[in-house]
Amino acid sequence: MSGYDQSQDARYLWLEDVNGVQALEFARKENQMTLLHLRRNPLFARLEGEIREIVLNKDKLLNVSIRGGKIYNFWQDDQNPKGVWRRTSVQSYKKSKPEWEILIDIDKLAKKENENWVWRGSSDLLPNRERSILYLSRGGKDAAVIREYDWKLGQFVTDGFQLPESKGSIEWIDQDHVLVGTDFGPGTMTTSGYPRQVRSWKRGDDFKKARLLYECAESDMSAYGSVSTDGEKKHLFIRRNINFYSSETFYLNSNYNLVKIPVPETVHFEGLYKGFVILNVQNDFGRYLAGSILSLPLKSIVEKGQKALEDIEIVFSPMQKVFVDEVALSETNFILTVSDNILRKSVKISRNLNKDWHQEVVTPMQQGSFYIQSIDESGRDSILLKTDFLTPSTQMLLSPSSLLEKLRSAPANFDSSDLQYLRYEVKSPDGTMIPYWVVSKKGLELNGRNPTVLYGYGGFLVSMSTAYRGLMGKAWLEKGGVYVLSHLRGGGEFGPKWHEAVLKENRPKVFDDFIAVAEDLMAKKITSPRHLGIWGGSNGGLLVGATMVKRPDLFNAVICEVPLLDMLRYHTLFAGASWMAEYGDPEDPKMRDVILSYSPFQNLNEKTKYPEMFVMTSTQDDRVHPGHARKLVAKMKDQGHPVLYYENTEGGHGRTSNPESEILWHSMQWTYFWEKLGHP
Repeated sequence: MSGYDQSQDARYLWLEDVNGVQALEFARKENQMTLLHLRRNPLFARLEGEIREIVLNKDKLLNVSIRGGKIYNFWQDDQNPKGVWRRTSVQSYKKSKPEWEILIDIDKLAKKENENWVWRGSSDLLPNRERSILYLSRGGKDAAVIREYDWKLGQFVTDGFQLPESKGSIEWIDQDHVLVGTDFGPGTMTTSGYPRQVRSWKRGDDFKKARLLYECAESDMSAYGSVSTDGEKKHLFIRRNINFYSSETFYLNSNYNLVKIPVPETVHFEGLYKGFVILNVQNDFGRYLAGSILSLPLKSIVEKGQKALEDIEIVFSPMQKVFVDEVALSETNFILTVSDNILRKSVKISRNLNKDWHQEVVTPMQQGSFYIQSIDESGRDSILLKTDFLTPSTQMLLSPSSLLEKLRSAPANFDSSDLQYLRYEVKSPDGTMIPYWVVSKKGLELNGRNPTVLYGYGGFLVSMSTAYRGLMGKAWLEKGGVYVLSHLRGGGEFGPKWHEAVLKENRPKVFDDFIAVAEDLMAKKITSPRHLGIWGGSNGGLLVGATMVKRPDLFNAVICEVPLLDMLRYHTLFAGASWMAEYGDPEDPKMRDVILSYSPFQNLNEKTKYPEMFVMTSTQDDRVHPGHARKLVAKMKDQGHPVLYYENTEGGHGRTSNPESEILWHSMQWTYFWEKLGHP
């Protein structure tokens, strides 16, 4: 398609006007038609009732964090759709009915200030946590308003640290000083829409006049500051994110001079642990393999500069199919989530008396996986999550002595007694073996007629998880549907090289991986094109969109959420410029040809028969522009293709922001899949 005339698509540019009257009217009409269609299906009401019961279940397993020895949780229900930020003790949390202290009610705040606030989290002032920086988003956008809150007084600090809406952040140095990155005015944001300056801001001063510490290039992705505590001393770092996978980190010495950590741009700074800078190797670095975790004494960096490399030590080395998936650091804890042939275990790291790094597996290997849900940044305990496809997830408290203690388990949201999950592998066209899981009824009849949903992502080093999904279990698996989770290249399941294999000019290989899994499901007679649907969001939305236009004959249903679809313009929309290290630059003639070969929006053909696609996005998604979804839908309609569209008016890239919108979103999805692939 090297001769593709992009001007023919100019007639759809009006749909990139996020809050334009015409664009919003387009979304409103499409929403109305989609809802009318799906609600006509008698199954919709049944599914909605089941999903509502799970979403509003007051005994559901909570997403919690542990801070200063207390359990924190953001809770939403039918009475508090915007939610409350609350906390309780560890002992109370173990009870069937914990006693919660409400810290802030977002519903009351939104009503009082006449704002559509969505909670985006908080950052506490250590050690007493009497004050926090709160992040409040309008409608669920990534961009947030930042304000300081006093928990003892139960109110915002009148002369406190506060910033207008931006994709910025504040890091506490002490009660009266912070590191700040935000929109300081013209020229202070990168082309990706993130701060390019880090400043030291003193309480009471104008933030725009705060002391400039560092400024990255406008073409870089971002710059931000972080603060690590080592004993009673605070250490300040600044990270320059060149792109998603290349960065530089600087230490600010006592004179606020920058001291560069002397490692290549693909060796990433993870944090500080007991005087050691912890580093994550993404590309082979000398004798250190990609996937290695290294340590370097901070003292050596300050005193020896480049020669500090003489003092590098290996903390963890990757092995065949064994790679680090996540690093979690605190003042007293150092824990790795390690992917061992896809399944995950938790490994505690310590430094023994012989000054060697020691690894201790603190979780048993089994069919399921363990993840780090939270690590107490100033305390000693951590919360791990034990999960698999069919067993309700369990939260475990990990003590300094490596003792694992059960905290709470999720309720059983569906009957899994007659379900199973099996692992398979299939050879992609270039010979790479791609693993995938099939979750189904035991004794599944291999007749090619089983309603099957294939999920994939394949990008940004994101590993897919073998997790308990109560909504899907109730709405799909319990009723006889088959779920398939693919581990495509582009993820982090087998380390950095698994990801690098499909970057830029090699992007089409991930679509080949996905198609190979689909074809293998048919070869095994698990399903057939009439009964197979595919599902993905964000980068996964690109995956399913590109796969559909390449092989529309393989599928009868496609759910495409918050997607990238116009890959010739992705780098010009919102945060898109920051993803060029993943997809390549469409302005580069060589990359343009590769991108044109798969970009869903450009590859739509009015003569091709496509399955009735269901595209879903959010008006307030300021990460992946809703114009991607809108334009594809409009073009499909102009070409006469069947398509359903739903645009949530809020929710951001997270799709939904309150229980009612979550219930509706999932009710539509599973009604659609049953309608297209076969009724239960």
